[in-house]
Amino acid sequence: MSVQEAPEWERRSENQSRLAFGLAVGELAGNDDKVVAISADTIDLFGLRGFLEASPERLIEAGIAEQSAMGIASGLATTGMRPILCGYAPFITARSLEQLRNDVAYANQRVVIGAACGGIVLGMAGGTHHAVEDLAIMRNMPNMTVVVPADARQTWHAAMATENLDGPSYIRLGGKFEEEPVTDLAGDGFRVGRADQLRTGGDVTIIACGALVAPALAAADALAGNGIGARVLNMHTIKPLDRDAVLAAAAETGAIVTAEEHRTTGGLGGAVAELLALEQPTAMRMIGMPDEFCIVGPTAKVREHYGMSQAAITEACRDLLK
Repeated sequence: MSVQEAPEWERRSENQSRLAFGLAVGELAGNDDKVVAISADTIDLFGLRGFLEASPERLIEAGIAEQSAMGIASGLATTGMRPILCGYAPFITARSLEQLRNDVAYANQRVVIGAACGGIVLGMAGGTHHAVEDLAIMRNMPNMTVVVPADARQTWHAAMATENLDGPSYIRLGGKFEEEPVTDLAGDGFRVGRADQLRTGGDVTIIACGALVAPALAAADALAGNGIGARVLNMHTIKPLDRDAVLAAAAETGAIVTAEEHRTTGGLGGAVAELLALEQPTAMRMIGMPDEFCIVGPTAKVREHYGMSQAAITEACRDLLK
């Protein structure tokens, strides 16, 4: 492959993390005959038709029964298989919570959970389909690794990195639309538990994950136009949190803004605030959902309504520096 030529998975993912994850499942299965995919009525959502045709004996369709899907995944893990569970974020977390807690996390099973449509990408579908508390749920599960890739590229590398994880992991993915590429295609620097610094700056730090990494970068560029140096950390791993990156940012910039498509309690903002409160109290602002059930509407409009945007991040940074 030449330097200019993108890998096939990059082209086929169409800049959608859900498809990148599905392609990575196929790649992992090709490398290890113990990999088994479990679908909770998500074969097409994850683009798994090719996997189904190539390895029908290694794809289990559980249907709209996330509790059963989670139990199947746990059971397979006990036999030495490598189950990868593909589900909708709001359902694979909330609906199967008991099995998730007891059968997977408590038993410390090596189950990879790919959760598509995280946040409010299903904005028009209503509150039942919004996943804005999933990170808080998963963060509170002992043994669980929680990853929120910033784009399809990082999703591929995060999925491939699960080969080296012993316990359960949760990878939060986007929905059925393109996500702006903001990370390195090669993924050479991706490490679970280590943040990526995408912008340098000494005045304020923006710590973002998932869909809000791109707006965070745009905010940093806007602030730079006013002579404000905003450091941007892509905190793709919520658990384990990159403590060193957060503490260094607090010490070196003295102001932190977190940005996530999730409630401001329990997710990225909560994790950062907990760490700083105990080890290095620092002025903070949090961008995210308030303590309410989300309104129904087009995703872009809903994000704008709740201030999960470049403008809101920029304003929060300026407010801290007054």
